[in-house]
Amino acid sequence: MKVFGLIAVGVLLLAVVASGIAVVWARHQDQVAFVELTNLQNRRDALKVEFGRLELEQATWASPSRIEHVAREQLGMISPPASSVEMIHE
Repeated sequence: MKVFGLIAVGVLLLAVVASGIAVVWARHQDQVAFVELTNLQNRRDALKVEFGRLELEQATWASPSRIEHVAREQLGMISPPASSVEMIHE
C-alpha cells in the first residue's frame, strides 16, 4: 500500500506542476494577444484618420469649381458661344 500511496502522491505532484505551468503559459499567451490587439487597434485608428483625410482631399480635388478652373487655366477650354449650342428635345 505504501508504494501505491507514493505513486499517487507523485502523480498528483506532477499534475499540480503541469497545471501551474499551464496557467503561466495561458497568462503569457493572454498578454501577447492583448498587446497585439492594442497594436492592431492603434493601427486601425491611424488608418481611419488617414482615410478621412484622403476623403477630404478627394472631395477638394473633385469639386466642380476646381475642375472648371483647371479646364480653363491649364487646358485652355472655354464655354461654347450660345450661337453654336443646339438644344435637342425628344
